[in-house]
Amino acid sequence: YADKLIKQMTQQENLGQLQQFTPKKGVITGPAGEKRDVELAIRQGTVGSFLGVKTTDELNRLQKIAIEESRLGIPLIFGYDIIHGCRTIFPENLGMSCSWDIEAVEQYARIAAEETAAFGYHWTFSPMCDISADPRWGRVSEGAGEDPYLGAKIAAAMVRGYQGDNLSSDKTIAACVKHFAAYGAPQAGRDYHTVDMSEVMFRNRYLPPYKAAVKAGAVTVMSSFNDFMGVPASGNRWLMHDLLREELGFNGFVVSDWAAVHEMIAHGTAADGKDAAMQGMLAHLNMDMAHGDYITYGEELVKEGKVSERTINELCREVLAVKYRLGLFDNPFKYGCHNHDEIMYRPENLQVAREVAANSMVLLSNNGVLPLAENTKIALIGPLADAPRDQIGAWQGFGEANHSVTIKKGLEDRFGAKNVIYVKGSDFRAPIKGGIEEAVRAARKSDVVVLSIGLGYKESGEATSLTEITVPEAQQALLDAVKKTGKKVVVLLGTGRAMDLRNEIEKADAVLVTWHGGT
Repeated sequence: YADKLIKQMTQQENLGQLQQFTPKKGVITGPAGEKRDVELAIRQGTVGSFLGVKTTDELNRLQKIAIEESRLGIPLIFGYDIIHGCRTIFPENLGMSCSWDIEAVEQYARIAAEETAAFGYHWTFSPMCDISADPRWGRVSEGAGEDPYLGAKIAAAMVRGYQGDNLSSDKTIAACVKHFAAYGAPQAGRDYHTVDMSEVMFRNRYLPPYKAAVKAGAVTVMSSFNDFMGVPASGNRWLMHDLLREELGFNGFVVSDWAAVHEMIAHGTAADGKDAAMQGMLAHLNMDMAHGDYITYGEELVKEGKVSERTINELCREVLAVKYRLGLFDNPFKYGCHNHDEIMYRPENLQVAREVAANSMVLLSNNGVLPLAENTKIALIGPLADAPRDQIGAWQGFGEANHSVTIKKGLEDRFGAKNVIYVKGSDFRAPIKGGIEEAVRAARKSDVVVLSIGLGYKESGEATSLTEITVPEAQQALLDAVKKTGKKVVVLLGTGRAMDLRNEIEKADAVLVTWHGGT
């Protein structure tokens, strides 16, 4: 089907399938690209995909333009960052991995896929398969941590959950293996930084999750921002072609990370956008996310003989094939429904989310204070005790903070509101005037102190590298103050990364890592 269609397409239309943009009112997840009239681009067939469209109505409106007003009516493919939930939000991925429950992870992805498809999206930029052993790196929250075996099991499970047995079903979506490759090993834990390792280290420690996800049938892959062996991943033919396609057998298409093609200029390996586009195409990177170098310079590169028409056709064919497998040529509007609210927050899905959150929690220490006895008088203190947005975590998908059952609400439901004295005590990194004094008074009126501390959602995820991975000083002061009352202290640690908890382990009677637990 793709071969037949390509014969009818102009070169600009072929190049259009290799270009992804955001809409004028889209969600921005990286540096802004060039200003473009996206509707005109759709009519001219010079864009093949969008990411970050905010509503089902807008998505369908853009698709309608593509089907009815472009020359060949080729459907658009819409992607969105659904990382640990769509509407029903699950714990951040690092937390989910701590359940070691592969079936539950697959079930998560199946629920996320159904909700995402109901909104009208065909494609998620997940799973993140990057192994990372450096908790200073913020995006450690999005993966399965440092173990390649566990990472591989989880990566494959998420692909199966997203894509199911039938990719053309209106309840499944395309998965995207990211970030290829070794993105989780930046120097000093700094996001986007250079990666330097031997091929032996890469194959033994970092490659297994990517390989497992490809073997599970993932139809798309995302190139990483970093360089690999001195060459940016988006222009690295050994990565994109020799390893990914020839060795691992991948037969879908590769999309760059946000403007990663153009960023080869900043890497110092491309002279300008035209040179960057050439390097990306020759490396066998199919789709340029956000910036526009492929559509801007592609035709010129072919005319000059720097990129062959055959290469353009091959890159285009692989994009069209995935759209065909998704069923978009049969029915471009099969995804998305006007009654999608009926699919969100289903009781059975909320129950799964609750079970996954509970099974993700890690009890690090307990001197007998847990579990709390019936009718215990609880002083609930800390900035994460009643923080629904922070609880959702770094990537919120289409999650709604007002649907989160917070720790405060959960304890009140479980032990009775009369038995829970809530005091915020401090902000994440700054004291609140009188906060410590109020926390001490609450502690003295209680049987036990439950201290809900850690990091907010803005301190996990992309571009959130930290040099210090201890609990912030303002919250440590709360721990010290309530400890002096002589009451038992239970620390609930909300976080999206591993942390240095020597202080908390020493001073608290129990430490339970709750992560950012989601809805």
